Amino acid sequence: MASHDASVSITAEAAPPVSKWAVHRRMYNWVLSWAETRYGLPVLMAISFIESSVFPIPPDVLLIPLVLAATTRWVRLAFWCTVASVLGGMFGYAIGFAAWETVGTWIVQNLAHVDLVTVEGREDIALPSYLLKSIGAERLGGEYLFQVYDHWNAWIVFIFGLTPLPYKLVTVTAGVAQVNLIVFTLASIASRGLRFFVVAWIIKTWGPPARLFVEKYFNLLAVLFTLLLVGGFAVLKFVL
Repeated sequence: MASHDASVSITAEAAPPVSKWAVHRRMYNWVLSWAETRYGLPVLMAISFIESSVFPIPPDVLLIPLVLAATTRWVRLAFWCTVASVLGGMFGYAIGFAAWETVGTWIVQNLAHVDLVTVEGREDIALPSYLLKSIGAERLGGEYLFQVYDHWNAWIVFIFGLTPLPYKLVTVTAGVAQVNLIVFTLASIASRGLRFFVVAWIIKTWGPPARLFVEKYFNLLAVLFTLLLVGGFAVLKFVL
């Protein structure tokens, strides 16, 4: 009996810890499961709100199957997803503005899974290599997020709100950078609205094949779309 207990104890101790990505996958499946219930829209709004500050799964995961299930409601779904995301972004902004050194840094490191580094005497965030390579540190204003805020201010909220970067990273750090709240809100409406309406329109127009394509290449599509958008603004600035 003692030998059996010992083997059970050893087995339990040897069991590997649950990967954070396995946890994310379970959360992903849980979010997806709401698409088949009558609570799809309110849950979409709740997830869109909390994803802007603390939740790791983007609302697109639920928005896509909801649009597939009711293509005539794609505008309504994208609209309420945007409203909730912007309100959640304002909550994230408040966290960064009032509680950066406690709650804010914890969110960045543990929920957005981004490391903080000390740059010029303040905690900062290194930008992803794909942004530095595609846009360039000189155009961005630096290699670190708060350096870019110093250079571009609310444009960062708009541009990064379209990318695969965790939106909570943008909202919380915008509060730290003390971006003008009205400008922050307008930039959030523009970026989140553009993202969710484009995703919903694609799914509504092309159906299930578009869902597979978007889910597989979402990050790449988001980066390419952002680069085209930024390039368009650059051309306009040059022409005008």
